[in-house]
Amino acid sequence: MGTNGSTMLEPLRQGLPPLDPAAVSDAASCALPARYEAVREARRFTRKTLDQWDMGDRFDDVCLVVSELVTNALRHGLPGNPACAGGQEPPVRLHLMRWTERLVCAVRDPSHDSPVARETDDFSSESGRGLFLVDSFSDSWGWHPLAGALSGKVVWALFRLPRPGSGPHTE
Repeated sequence: MGTNGSTMLEPLRQGLPPLDPAAVSDAASCALPARYEAVREARRFTRKTLDQWDMGDRFDDVCLVVSELVTNALRHGLPGNPACAGGQEPPVRLHLMRWTERLVCAVRDPSHDSPVARETDDFSSESGRGLFLVDSFSDSWGWHPLAGALSGKVVWALFRLPRPGSGPHTE
């Protein structure tokens, strides 16, 4: 049982949002090193990708969420010794996927532990705020364990996009 409304932050253990993978209009991903510069690289990759998709106006919200997801993956999703992944694919990977009216950011890491929003009354505290920010700035989020050859999990956040042509018109 969740207490005092925190249940909305308990991530749903579910697959990616109900979107048809075949209908993805654009997808991009980048492998991130197991170092804190990865957050900067993720931000740069996100900016470049959103600019290519003509979505630069969503950059601030999306980038904040990407930064938090990548930071969480580095902080909580990696084994104590990142070098032990030697030779394999980098352990953290960022995926950006766009449908007509949705954008999904997904970050893969090797940990099976569920992401948890820690209860904290200290909102000046850096730690534990990440998932509150993800919840605030995205339209929905969740996670699911990976199956098959890949071990670990994917944590995703979804952003609704305005329907093409439904924005304000400037005549």
